[in-house]
Amino acid sequence: MYKLFIRPLLFRLDAEKAHYFTFDLIKFLFKIPFVPQIFKSIYHYENPRLEREIWGLKFKNPIGLAAGFDKNAIITDEFSNLGFGFIEIGTITPKAQAGNDKPRLFRLKEDQAIINRMGFNNDGVKVAVERLRKRKSDILIGGNIGKNKLTPNENAVDDYMICFTELFDVVDYFVVNVSSPNTPNLRDLQEKEPLKKLLQALQDKNLTYPKSKPILLKIAPDLTDSQLMDIIEIVHETNIAGVIATNTTISRDDLTSDPTITKEMGGLSGKPVSKRSTEVIRFLAEKSNKSFPIIGVGGIHSVADAQEKLDAGADLIQLYTGFIYEGPALIKDILKNLEC
Repeated sequence: MYKLFIRPLLFRLDAEKAHYFTFDLIKFLFKIPFVPQIFKSIYHYENPRLEREIWGLKFKNPIGLAAGFDKNAIITDEFSNLGFGFIEIGTITPKAQAGNDKPRLFRLKEDQAIINRMGFNNDGVKVAVERLRKRKSDILIGGNIGKNKLTPNENAVDDYMICFTELFDVVDYFVVNVSSPNTPNLRDLQEKEPLKKLLQALQDKNLTYPKSKPILLKIAPDLTDSQLMDIIEIVHETNIAGVIATNTTISRDDLTSDPTITKEMGGLSGKPVSKRSTEVIRFLAEKSNKSFPIIGVGGIHSVADAQEKLDAGADLIQLYTGFIYEGPALIKDILKNLEC
């Protein structure tokens, strides 16, 4: 149904307009009596073998919705009916910001990929907190946090700290995003010393609460082996909970779509990043002796793609571009066929 009828209609629209049209449509449909139950009956698949307990959190299944899809926690309740085991909101910044100029979202249909240069467009942390306080579902929520565009890197810790403290009571885990290519100089924070300073500050704050929450680091697929070894060292030194591998890539290797689109600036997600994402997962898992959990994301469009990430060492996985191209049936298909 989705790939035959819905996707062709959505793909006739500008990519960003299609995104918000889908949100509006979902919100409208789910206000109709019995529609949530119908979606749940179609897309949910539950089996005890799929359950995971990580960081003291009980995941009903290992498939999550990656950050960037529901940045502002607008339809977390609605998405909870589509079979996800967890949902990650954000990236959230302290102050609302419009993001980069449009157009800033591009489909590469031949490559089953997307280029985005959204630039952390979001409604700000206080709005996200209020929405999460009103949610009705009990699905696990991750809070992906970043810094405002105008905040210089030397003050970045302050922005991350604001988001951390504001969101603490309404999310189940945190993700520190220093790997988006769409905020100027943000990736400089992936360097060893500034990254360790940032993570240690958040972890120190985390430990002041009666019950701390998992803090994860989301990394780029473009890091070298040496940089990945630094990541392992920093995870151990700061004792954060784990890593999300990976964010979007700035690479444009082996693309077959229209060159006028592939040359657009921004982060590339989808099928072309799948191999590198899996390589990073495997490297981290092997070199760390599997000493911390990994969430794998990047180019998961099928059961085989999901299984590959798990076999490489991922404990959980997330969908984004694959969800756009394949539709919600992908979740159930993966869950029914995973070799757990």
